[in-house]
Amino acid sequence: MWGRRRARRGGRSAEELRVRRREREAALRKARREEQLVSKRLLREDSAAEEGAQDGADVVPEPLSEDEVLELLRGVQRGSEDRKRSLGRLRWALQNEETQQKFVRLDGSIRTLTGLFTSSLAQLQLEAARCLHELSHSSVPSVAEACLPVTSYLLTYLSGHSLELTELCLYTLGNLVVESEAVRRQLLPQGIIPVLASCIQSPHEAVLEGVGYVLSQLLQAKEAPTEIIPLVLDSLLPQHMLPLVCSGLKAGMGAAVEFAWCLHYIICRHEDNTVLLALGAVPALTSLLLDLASQILQGTPEGLELLVCPVLRCLGNLLAQTGCQGQDGRLLIALFLILQCFLQQHPFLLQECLWLLNNLTADDPFFCSALLSLELLPALLQLLTCSQMATVLVLTVLCNVAEKGALQCQQLLQQPLLAQLLPLLTVPEPEAVGQCLELLHLLFLHCPEAAADFSRQGGHQALEQHQSSPELQERAQALLGMVRQPPGASACQATLAVLS
Repeated sequence: MWGRRRARRGGRSAEELRVRRREREAALRKARREEQLVSKRLLREDSAAEEGAQDGADVVPEPLSEDEVLELLRGVQRGSEDRKRSLGRLRWALQNEETQQKFVRLDGSIRTLTGLFTSSLAQLQLEAARCLHELSHSSVPSVAEACLPVTSYLLTYLSGHSLELTELCLYTLGNLVVESEAVRRQLLPQGIIPVLASCIQSPHEAVLEGVGYVLSQLLQAKEAPTEIIPLVLDSLLPQHMLPLVCSGLKAGMGAAVEFAWCLHYIICRHEDNTVLLALGAVPALTSLLLDLASQILQGTPEGLELLVCPVLRCLGNLLAQTGCQGQDGRLLIALFLILQCFLQQHPFLLQECLWLLNNLTADDPFFCSALLSLELLPALLQLLTCSQMATVLVLTVLCNVAEKGALQCQQLLQQPLLAQLLPLLTVPEPEAVGQCLELLHLLFLHCPEAAADFSRQGGHQALEQHQSSPELQERAQALLGMVRQPPGASACQATLAVLS
């Protein structure tokens, strides 16, 4: 994430460090869009902890032998003035996963780190926290579980006065909960949710972002729907999360993005979202999307798409579950502005916008009419061939509109819609073809003259090729019956004759 970091050894500026963090996490953010994905974070801007290391370079040290690891442990156990330097060397060595495993197997290793972490000497405490943070980044579950004795102290120091230590503790906790259910089961009775509810009231952006990171990790755990989400909803977290998301660019993009994903994980994994609805989540997120669209008109701020993505998902899923929505046509305009701005550089947002558009139009005549009256249909039709998923979703939205009756179908047919549907009947994706057949059926049902027009354009031959498809033949035959009817015949009667 983009927490503000002070430049340390080597004179790197805070902005350079933020850029490096953004680059390292780009792949993780992409994966999180495509699937619910836990990830790990490292706060390692001053990586030149060991003598001879290149300052600021992302160099992973070679694994140490067991004797070398033991010597490092003895170095930090000695009460010499050089202990902080020894801890720095240990932290550098612990960037290697093989060394991490050797370290945690040594008798007294975690106990020693825990003792230094709880020391009254601030510099030793901070260096020990950095060592624990390196261990938390391991992908080996046994390393995370070796850190179990320190979890209560990590929670305790979240209420301390050192922002750097608080941030380290947050990201260490967030990393630990990924690998081990045992760690999560220990943290819940230790009170991690109430502690996070207290931390979320911090005025510091870096702390808020860290809280969002820990919470997003917890909310993706397999036991979250039954054991974690209910605790979160019963806490003060929701009433603070929603304003932080909706503050958008004002309070810090990093925190807003993290808590937007937290809301998404709650909404998509919990059927009863009365708490969020009672807090006004639907109007608040709607207002936020309008605000983000207005930001686009003024020039797109960097990283805006990272917030837009989870907000679209939150609102779309809430509407899918509840059907409650305001009737504000500006929301449609906002969606198309977002598409216009991001389609080329960030095509993943196309699917997110179309899912929301589908949920808006599914049961609401207002949004179907607004889509037509605001003359957004040509822009929607331009998306038909952007991708396979886009084809299916655009056709689904068009079906939502066509279901509303003859007037809406006539307005759809004012566009060269039939000519655009014909090529879609030849694509190799059954889902897209099936949705195309559904739309044609609605158009012919409400506007029988469209069937004859379709036949004149070669639609009869396009439909015939699907008569042998087990999953499409019934609908194809029904449509063939409709296009074969003489002018003036009832399209509904034709359909019933074929299906009977």
